[in-house]
Amino acid sequence: MSDVTVICSRLSFSWPDDTPVFDDLSFTVGAGRTGLVAPNGSGKSTLLRLIVGELRPTAGSVTVHGTVGYLPQTLPLTGEPTVAEVLGVDAVIRAIDAVESGDASEEHFTTIGDDWDVEERTRAQLDRLGLGGLALDRTLGTLSGGQIVSLGLAAQLLKRPDVLLLDEPTNNLDADARHKLYDVLSEWNGSLLLVSHDRALLDRMERIAELDRGELRLYGGTFTEYEQAVRAEREAAERSVRNAEQEVKREKREMQQARERAERRASNAARNLKNAGLPRIFAGTMKRGAQESAGRAGQTHATRVHEAQARLDEAGRALRDEQRLVLELPDTDVPAGRTLVLGERLRVRHGGRELFAGDGVDLTIRGPERIALTGPNGAGKTTLLRLVSGDLAPDGGTVRRADGRIASLSQRLDLLDPDRTVAENFAASASHRSEAERMNLLARFLFRGPRAHLPVRVLSGGERLRATLACVLCAEPAPQLLLLDEPTNNLDLVGVGQLESALACYRGAFVVVSHDERFLERIGVGRWLRVADGELTETGAPGA
Repeated sequence: MSDVTVICSRLSFSWPDDTPVFDDLSFTVGAGRTGLVAPNGSGKSTLLRLIVGELRPTAGSVTVHGTVGYLPQTLPLTGEPTVAEVLGVDAVIRAIDAVESGDASEEHFTTIGDDWDVEERTRAQLDRLGLGGLALDRTLGTLSGGQIVSLGLAAQLLKRPDVLLLDEPTNNLDADARHKLYDVLSEWNGSLLLVSHDRALLDRMERIAELDRGELRLYGGTFTEYEQAVRAEREAAERSVRNAEQEVKREKREMQQARERAERRASNAARNLKNAGLPRIFAGTMKRGAQESAGRAGQTHATRVHEAQARLDEAGRALRDEQRLVLELPDTDVPAGRTLVLGERLRVRHGGRELFAGDGVDLTIRGPERIALTGPNGAGKTTLLRLVSGDLAPDGGTVRRADGRIASLSQRLDLLDPDRTVAENFAASASHRSEAERMNLLARFLFRGPRAHLPVRVLSGGERLRATLACVLCAEPAPQLLLLDEPTNNLDLVGVGQLESALACYRGAFVVVSHDERFLERIGVGRWLRVADGELTETGAPGA
């Protein structure tokens, strides 16, 4: 296989409504591990879909050497397909079972091909990703979000691809599953192109590809080394801007001083000519000469100011724009000590098994508490959130909720109508606000101008989260309890900072499920709960 595995040549792509994503983009990706980073909305996921052939470019071409495996950002989290069907091995396993039972039909041997060891390879791959105990006939709807992501990756690895494209592969994974994924990818010998906001994973890459303002730049080394290079570039750009600003001020000052000197000379010359009693024709010639000389000098200074301003504009373009949310959400106030949710002896049957042990679990949420809900994949964190919100009725026990709205952000971010624009979805949620107020609020969530009128279906994961947050936090009545299930999924590092800013402004209570310890610390979590082995226990902060 060639060292160059992916070639994009003069690639352009626009959505059907003519919204441009790329224009004349060219780059190559070689063997080894490459991390692709960019702000949300820059087109990372779109680029992977173009490479795999899900989308067709408006212009240009994509060439891939070898077979491709692709794990998309959004995976189905419900349904009746079995583990074997998701892995694509069900037909082969059925054919092997038939042959072993004495059915020697040619179609079975055709189906099997060289895959007589498929079950052994499948079990080994599942075990490497922490899914060793998963029955092959178990249905998708009984698995956690993290288990589904690991299962999706196993399905791609079983294809033994030459090129592996992964879009946010650590979404929903607990700490153990993440480390297993790190190990699997560290041993990967093909060509890997990976989109992720997971710093630990990006630090296992051999190079970082940055997609910014329609260009792709490659940086050798890990994400930490990339950050150091970007920081040095930013500092150099800031120095260039400061120097260029000073140059513009100096040139403008010198132009003004030259103009004032010319005006003084002209005034003095006029008085001298009058006092000297020279003929009018001669005096006029001298005056015109002085004016032309002053004009040439003024033009020279104006050119210098224009050139200095051009250098300032160029320096400004080199600066990176990292926008943060700026919000004020006083309507979300919750009195201290008010009981918002009281759950007692909660029991749930899920996939034919009792999810919570013994007499069930108890959960009380009071006042503006900030609660982190942690635990391994499949332990019941999302189920517990659904019990709190009322989306799921317990099979045993009771849940009492105070008056006031409870808002939920699921892993799927399916609250919005994908065929309506951001502005239309927001209008439906915040109909009590005027159009001018709605547009102003959307701008605070970084949907300005044409971005507010994009259909939700074309938004990136991070943009969709921001749009959902806007609809949830600015609705009437404002939510007093916010339930967040893996909210940093699909967010770039800037987007995580934006979410932190939004939650810092929120004054109600929230319960957040996340495996990102740094994020949990930065949003001011004061209470830590862990679901594991059917029990809900109060714990201290990790590392405390």
